[in-house]
Amino acid sequence: MQHLIAKFAHGFADSGSMMLMLLVFLAAGTLAFALMAFLRVRGSVKRRTARISDEAGSGGRSLRHSSLKAVAHLIEYTTKHYSGTDDATMKVLRQRLVQAGVYDPRGVAYFFLARTGLAVVLAIAVFLLLPLVRPTGGSFHWLMAIVGGIAGYIGPSLYLDRRIKARAAEHQSGFPDFMDLLVVCADSGLSMEAAFERVSRELGETYPSLTANIHITNLEIRAGRNLKEGLERFGERLGIEEARAFATLINQSIDLGSSITDALRVYSDDMRHKRLSRAEEKAYALPAKLSVPMMVCIFPVLFVVILLPVIVRLHVNHFF
Repeated sequence: MQHLIAKFAHGFADSGSMMLMLLVFLAAGTLAFALMAFLRVRGSVKRRTARISDEAGSGGRSLRHSSLKAVAHLIEYTTKHYSGTDDATMKVLRQRLVQAGVYDPRGVAYFFLARTGLAVVLAIAVFLLLPLVRPTGGSFHWLMAIVGGIAGYIGPSLYLDRRIKARAAEHQSGFPDFMDLLVVCADSGLSMEAAFERVSRELGETYPSLTANIHITNLEIRAGRNLKEGLERFGERLGIEEARAFATLINQSIDLGSSITDALRVYSDDMRHKRLSRAEEKAYALPAKLSVPMMVCIFPVLFVVILLPVIVRLHVNHFF
């Protein structure tokens, strides 16, 4: 009897442990199911949000892409239209763009588009904003709109002229140093191409525009252009008389078979004297340039300081 009771007690103990294990399993399964359901719902929300964002972004990107594509087509059409024109005006414009540092083949198209767009925008801006500043109508209003259009039309040309002038001043200032370094390279036994390469590395930080033109000349010579044509184009790109004279000097030395090193040394001395002469010319012109500011700004103050006490004393003593 006691043995049977012990078996029943053992069975109940086993069933209790099994019940506990079953409850733990059900609790873990419920927790895992709830966590998976939460993650699934969150993932679907993220996917929908990302899809909505992509649709909105694709609309913006498509609009931006269409605008950029239209502008690219316009630039391409303008480039093809003006690239086929080989008259003297287009050649002069291309040369001016190169001298200004615009080496892009589409520079002519950019120039004409900028000139046309700026003329239209300024004319419309003056036409719309002038009544807010000065409420007048009639012919004066239209005249100011036309003046704004003309200013926008000639604005790119004036900017191009200023840029050419600034780069020409940099080239003229750095050309004597370029010649001195070229003489040193020639004395050390380097060829003209190797000397150009070495000089371009030395002048990179001081004269970036001159260095860019020297590097372009090196690339042209490496591409198969002979030295004479490369130097001629180098002089045309710099746009200064010293560079053209340098190209002529080297070409004549090559044709006559004379020493290029001696020619470079003589021309370098000449460049150094020219730079000194320009500095002396500026120094001698300084007093004449200062005369007008002195007469306008300094002399009236001196007259007031000197004559004011006399005038006050005469007025106090009732002389007038």
